Amino acid sequence: MGSCFSARVKAESLPCNGVNTKYAGRSGNDRSGSSSKVSSSTVPSTPRTQGEILQSSNLKSFSFNELKAATRNFRPDSVLGEGGFGCVFKGWIDEHSLTAAKPGTGIVIAVKRLNQESFQGHQEWLAEINYLGQLYHPNLVKLIGYCLEDDHRLLVYEFMPKGSLENHLFRRASYFQPLSWNLRMKVALGAAEGLAYLHSDKAKVIYRDFKASNILLDSSYGAKLSDFGLAKDGPTGSKSHVSTRVMGTHGYAAPEYVATGHLTAKSDVYSFGVVLLEMLSGRRAIDKNKPSKEQHLVEWARPYLSSKRKIFQVMDARIQGQYSSSDALEVANLAIQCLSAEPRYRPNMKEVVKALEQLHNSNNNDGSRGSRGENPRRGHRSSSNGPAYHRKNVNEVSNGKPTSHAGPCVSPLRT
Repeated sequence: MGSCFSARVKAESLPCNGVNTKYAGRSGNDRSGSSSKVSSSTVPSTPRTQGEILQSSNLKSFSFNELKAATRNFRPDSVLGEGGFGCVFKGWIDEHSLTAAKPGTGIVIAVKRLNQESFQGHQEWLAEINYLGQLYHPNLVKLIGYCLEDDHRLLVYEFMPKGSLENHLFRRASYFQPLSWNLRMKVALGAAEGLAYLHSDKAKVIYRDFKASNILLDSSYGAKLSDFGLAKDGPTGSKSHVSTRVMGTHGYAAPEYVATGHLTAKSDVYSFGVVLLEMLSGRRAIDKNKPSKEQHLVEWARPYLSSKRKIFQVMDARIQGQYSSSDALEVANLAIQCLSAEPRYRPNMKEVVKALEQLHNSNNNDGSRGSRGENPRRGHRSSSNGPAYHRKNVNEVSNGKPTSHAGPCVSPLRT
């Protein structure tokens, strides 16, 4: 069984004038409350042809010239980032007609342009449309439309102004300030809600590439999952797993999936545990610049996570004093459960959401934890009555400014 864990980004990336920062974001107001639930058949479980996928999606079909005008001819200074799929450009469209607009007017968008030599990229382009053209949830990025013209393959998303979680955790540039404890917990909860929805009977989707670079942040640090190029329909009937070629990102993929190619929702739970550990520690899942014993975050941190005295050796020094030891241990314990070697011992994402919500509620009752008085859930819809999700249609975009997200972070980056 083949593995596709690295290097591909180098071979498939379009030259974007030397830009190598990963795009992360879209902007805009949070979701509206006028959502109707979708049925469990929103994403058909049987394989569909390209024509069927494009015809059934509720997305706008853009012409290449429209997107060329919206991005000012894909100017180099419009590049937001690049990855295995290609380059992502910033652009503007009118919020009602969705036609190209002058810079600084209308809606800001992110336009992801496929490397024309990439067959795998085409499959991921189609997967994005298949899933994001059918599903809507406050914690999933919003896809506005696509372009299929001659050899051109493009995807159009709303722009996420705060970029990716990866940038905020690991970049030391002055533009990216370290996220506070409260904001990290807000992001963790939002990302968990997105995964929980994907795993629910409403969607039955396995994400397969959960990582910090695929979590995009809107203007209020609301988390949205991006990049559905590797997503798969979950098992149906009596099947316990999906057998597939091993693909993903080294350091995040569940060990049993890497070993067997058997994909389940618990594979995503493991990846969530890795990202949760990244948020606690401020360290990357894999960091070759660290001493050899510290290069693999999960292996290095595991012995410290269950000890009240040792946990602080793992915690990010930049957020020292912003949390209580009990909160740190509680989140560390959740990470331990998600990272269990045996999938059956891992919680499901609904349970993870509940644990993070309880932490939030406990902090609200105490009223004294966290830093700068930030509310981890401010501006975020509570999921106590279930999150909002529904079928999307083009009119949703034209009736007001779209919700925030970003072209999935150009992220078939599998390194």
